[in-house]
Amino acid sequence: MVRRKCRECNEPVTGRADKIFCSDYCRNAYHNQLNKDSKNLLRNINNRLRKNYRVLDSFPLKDGKTRTSKSRLLDKGFNFEYITHLYTTKKGTTYFFLYDLGYLPLDNDYFMIVKRE
Repeated sequence: MVRRKCRECNEPVTGRADKIFCSDYCRNAYHNQLNKDSKNLLRNINNRLRKNYRVLDSFPLKDGKTRTSKSRLLDKGFNFEYITHLYTTKKGTTYFFLYDLGYLPLDNDYFMIVKRE
């Protein structure tokens, strides 16, 4: 019989044949170490993206969209330098997205916020 060892602490693993950790603690510790943002740059960018997403998400949408001013976005702490992707329509209009929420610059410093289904 092959003795399996925990990937985190090297203790013997008992139980199912495909089990690779001896406990939930070791499983969580292993994945936390594996998935941690090793650089402050990544952590800071991800925090900024989350903040921008929360700002867009704070606006109530009617029929999947709403309108707001640039000053309202800035007052809530929105940073226009951080987006996840761009979407260009067939007509050539470019939307700036943070995951499933996006915005479209309009005239007079207004923006349309949209949710992509």
